Order: sequence, then C-alpha cells, then structure tokens
Amino acid sequence: MLESGQVNFIRRGHLLNFLNNQAEASLRVAQHLSQNYMAVHEQMRALVLSDSAAEKLARLLLSWLKKTGDQTGQNIHLKLSLTHGEIAQMIGVSRETVTRLLGELRGKGIIRLKGSNLLIKSKAALEGMVN
Repeated sequence: MLESGQVNFIRRGHLLNFLNNQAEASLRVAQHLSQNYMAVHEQMRALVLSDSAAEKLARLLLSWLKKTGDQTGQNIHLKLSLTHGEIAQMIGVSRETVTRLLGELRGKGIIRLKGSNLLIKSKAALEGMVN
C-alpha cells in the first residue's frame, strides 16, 4: 500500500449474500474492480512499452503525481513511502539503477529528494522523458 489504510476480513458467503441483496453495492464493487483492472493494465502497458529505465521511472513518478501530488506553486510534493529497492521492483530494474536515476534527476534539477520527501521541480521535464 502506498497510503495508510485498514484491512478487514469478510467471509465470502456473507459478501456474496450482501451483493445479491444490494444492487447499488454490487454496481459499485464492479466499478471499483474495473477501475483497478484498468489501472493495473495501464501500469503493465507502460512498463512493457517503455524503452528505458529512466522512462519507466518517469512514468511511475507521473502516475503518483496524478494520485497524490500536492502542488504548491511550480513545485509538486510527494511523500515516498517506498525504498529504492521497492521502486525498482515496481518498474523491473535494479535498486542501483533507481538510485542512479534519482541522482541524475536531482543533478538536472528536475527533482529534489530529502528523506522520504520528493519535490518535483519540473513536471514538464518528466513528461519529456516519456515517449
């Protein structure tokens, strides 16, 4: 999970009974599952079609911006709760590659990273990395 949340257990039979009796709930569950499927499909497509590790990382950062970015002026703030290794697993590269790429983005002035706080200084530069 990228954000804090809560997980509860519901017995399969109870859930199916509830969905059979509540049409509105059934529709919302179907919509939610469809949205999740589309998001996963888009992530997989982006990973497979990306030409480079840098493009994969840029796509991932841009997808996070859409979901959780907090914009103040020109800059966009993100809270990174994942390690470089976890990010690497998400985009199919090594941890060292993620560390190197983040360093390059920092060196070019595209991002600033301090602890788990990521500041995107140039969203346009990230978008330019994506074909």
